[in-house]
Amino acid sequence: MSPPASPPTIRFDPVATTGPAPSPCISVCQMDTSTDLCIGCQRTIPEIMAWGSATEGTRRAIWRAINARRNATPHG
Repeated sequence: MSPPASPPTIRFDPVATTGPAPSPCISVCQMDTSTDLCIGCQRTIPEIMAWGSATEGTRRAIWRAINARRNATPHG
């Protein structure tokens, strides 16, 4: 039996892309207790809670953290 497929992800480069940062949410909201990250968007609970009122700079910082997490995992 093959491992479960990874959920689809939204890709965003907060350095090279202009315009507003999109929400990384893909409506697969489930926390992985081993990493404390949402399996859908790879954000922490504090990042998820902050998103709605976050400045553009904070949203881009969250995206940098998401991309670093994805790059650190073999299936990111």
